[in-house]
Amino acid sequence: MKEIPGDLMFLKSHEWVRVEDNGTATIGISDHAQDLLGDLVYVELPNVGDTAQAGTAAAVVESVKAASDVYSPVSGEIISVNDALADKPETINEDAYGDGWIFVVKLSDRDELQELLDPDAYAEQIENEED
Repeated sequence: MKEIPGDLMFLKSHEWVRVEDNGTATIGISDHAQDLLGDLVYVELPNVGDTAQAGTAAAVVESVKAASDVYSPVSGEIISVNDALADKPETINEDAYGDGWIFVVKLSDRDELQELLDPDAYAEQIENEED
C-alpha cells in the first residue's frame, strides 16, 4: 500500500480532501480506491459554480470494471475542476494524491471536517476491509 499523505482527511467511501489555508479544499479519490477500480477511462467532472454537499455525489469516475460516484467530503461552491482529466483520466491512477485531484471547493462549513477520517483511521479502515 502506498503511503497516505498526512495532510489529508478521508470519507469512508475513499474520497480525500486537502484543506488549504485560503479556505478552499481540493478533493480526489484515494490511491486505494483507484487501485480497486483499475484503469480509469472517463471522469465526469462537476461544473464550476455548482454547490457540493458533504456526503453527496459530485463527480463520476469510470474504469474498465465499473462506474463509481465520487462523493464530496465537504460542502461548498465548486470553484475549480481538473479539466486535464477529460483527456487523461488515467492521471488518477498514476498520481491519486497529486495531479489526479478532481475538484476544488470553497468551504462553507469547516465543522464538517471533524466528521472525516484522519490518515491513520483511514489506513486502519483499509486494513479492516482487506481482512
